Amino acid sequence: MTETRLLFSEVGWRTTVQDLGRTATERLGVPRGGAADQGAARTANILVGNPQGAPLIESLGGAVEFAASTDVLVSATGSVGNVEMDGCRVEGRQPLALPAGATFRVETAESAARSYIAIGGLIETRRFLGSAAPDPRMGFAQALTAGASLDLRTAVTTIRQPHLGRALFRLPVPTPASEDHDWVVEIVDCAETDDVPGIRELLAESTYTVNNRSDHVGIRLDGPVLHPSHVGEILSHGVPIGAIEIPHSDELIVLGRYRTLTAGYPIVGFATRRSQDLVGQVRPGRALQFRWVDRAVGRARALSFEADLAVLQAAAMSAFASLELPVAATRSLHSLGSNATVVSYENAI
Repeated sequence: MTETRLLFSEVGWRTTVQDLGRTATERLGVPRGGAADQGAARTANILVGNPQGAPLIESLGGAVEFAASTDVLVSATGSVGNVEMDGCRVEGRQPLALPAGATFRVETAESAARSYIAIGGLIETRRFLGSAAPDPRMGFAQALTAGASLDLRTAVTTIRQPHLGRALFRLPVPTPASEDHDWVVEIVDCAETDDVPGIRELLAESTYTVNNRSDHVGIRLDGPVLHPSHVGEILSHGVPIGAIEIPHSDELIVLGRYRTLTAGYPIVGFATRRSQDLVGQVRPGRALQFRWVDRAVGRARALSFEADLAVLQAAAMSAFASLELPVAATRSLHSLGSNATVVSYENAI
């Protein structure tokens, strides 16, 4: 195994180490968190031979640039604009061979919010409750700054490819959520939907605009709103990822992966699993619409995406094997775990 150093010369507006989030922590009052666009994060890791939940880089706007001390596999997904290697434009959303010392630069596209960069290997990073996902409220920021470095363990030390800087292969990458140019969020109803008469029709017919009070907890939408017909307090209750709330102000909130776990606002529907990735890519000023679907449709879209990822995974592993890249040995590092600091729940508090 080889120790590689990643040195970041530019980090954009807000760049963090991420993964897919925590499991079994919400009973402790800690939200799951993780990449806002889970599909893009999983795809990026597949493209470099990592497990889908491996730590990677999430960038919220601007540009990220870094160099590695040895040859590494890299990929960029999500909201990908210009991608460059040593100043030359290269293709995104495919596996790339980054030579030792060469710079890799990814600019987030203006159309969506977040880009993801995966590097083949295990990023040595701190973990909180088993995950690299940041949680600033718990004092676990995971933010990268210009001049920062990360250590990476990998078994891929030399990449023999005659045209370094070009995509190694053309793999069947699923269409990213951020390329849904209609920006339509599919939603399903819930037990409280009909407590707000007319809300079904209003959400189906209206256009909403993401306002600048949106954050990692949820996106806030300006547009027409109806309030429940009943009066009185609502008992606080559990709120899942993707819940659509109507607060006292005239706006909607679509909750993200860092939402508080209980709330007392009316909930009138839920974003489907696939649409949650789209919600994770919206930025202030974006206009979006809602479309009601039944649960069978929501499940079918989620299962279809899982099938697409399985096809991509098989194609990627076959391609790496054809180049005799020791990707399997690198993947085994993730099962052994990181040597980095583990932050306890008590210390975070």
